[in-house]
Amino acid sequence: MSQAKTVVAPPEMFADCGEAPCPEPVLPGAPPERIRAMTDGVRMRDNPAEWAFVRLSKLIDDFEKGLNPDEEVGATVVGLPGDATLKFDEVGFWGPDLLLFSGKNADGKAVRVIQHYEALNVTLSATKKPEEREARRIGFQLSELVEKTNPGPKTKA
Repeated sequence: MSQAKTVVAPPEMFADCGEAPCPEPVLPGAPPERIRAMTDGVRMRDNPAEWAFVRLSKLIDDFEKGLNPDEEVGATVVGLPGDATLKFDEVGFWGPDLLLFSGKNADGKAVRVIQHYEALNVTLSATKKPEEREARRIGFQLSELVEKTNPGPKTKA
């Protein structure tokens, strides 16, 4: 079974929102350090699909931290056939408006969901990992991509 390659996007394709801080998620039971971990170093983006991707990436990473070693993240995305559970291989976006989800369905068949950022409706769930390998964590890869492409403020000439 092949692993998905990490995609590295060039920083110039991302918008610069200046010094606008990342709004914090409202999770009533979450300790402040958990909220800070999700928003640390992240700034808002002008591109709505990119901004949705950044926050979804952080939420996936946070969700994966609570999984057991024999579990990995799955998701239910509106529009999938059957039981609608998708095991993520990749999450991405094509700005300004599309979010992209690639992975496998419950039958192991390849699935790509293309969703408008305004229609984003994803339920993260724990799914049993295949016996032959360790659980795959995509949240870390997504967070790395967000960090590498997080725009620095443009300096005024």
